[in-house]
Amino acid sequence: MKRFFGVILLLASFLLVFPAWSMENAPDRLVEKTVREVLEIIETDEFVKGGDRERIFDLVESKILPHFNFTRMTQLAMGRHWSQANADQQNEIVNEFRTLLVRTYSNALSTYRDETVQVNPLSELGDRVDATVRTMVIQGSGRQPVPIDYSMEKKPEGWKVYDVTVAGVSLVTNYRGSFNSQIRRGGVEGLIKTLADKNKSLEGN
Repeated sequence: MKRFFGVILLLASFLLVFPAWSMENAPDRLVEKTVREVLEIIETDEFVKGGDRERIFDLVESKILPHFNFTRMTQLAMGRHWSQANADQQNEIVNEFRTLLVRTYSNALSTYRDETVQVNPLSELGDRVDATVRTMVIQGSGRQPVPIDYSMEKKPEGWKVYDVTVAGVSLVTNYRGSFNSQIRRGGVEGLIKTLADKNKSLEGN
């Protein structure tokens, strides 16, 4: 289940790889416009298909993660514990969390198969700066479609993702449980160490 969640979440995040070049690009239209281009890159890039780890890492780092608001994601995942961390600790946790997702996405990329994605159009957003883009991942071999929702906010530099919900499971909520458990056992420094150790363990995978 953990591996499946990682693969589907990876596919979901690939829908957001191009920035909103103009304010007229609502998040659903942005997804609709770019999904075919993104999937074509995944399917035709020989380095990615060959499992080139550096190429995959660079692809995730440059194309996916710039469109996530990691500070807000980390803040939401830590919940009330966020205020217990000082500024340096907060920065460390954000950086370690970001690295963890880079490595998770990179390791999952090589297992991508021929899924397709349907995007549900949003109603008129008006002046709203927060939206949920709902999509459906259609899998082959008779497998059930997987619903994926993006919680997004409009920033000066474009729309940013602060949570992804896959088949009803929120990324932020999922990590909140483990973060809270680690903080209860070892405090904020314990969480930082756990994330750092996990990132080291993923370096060679």
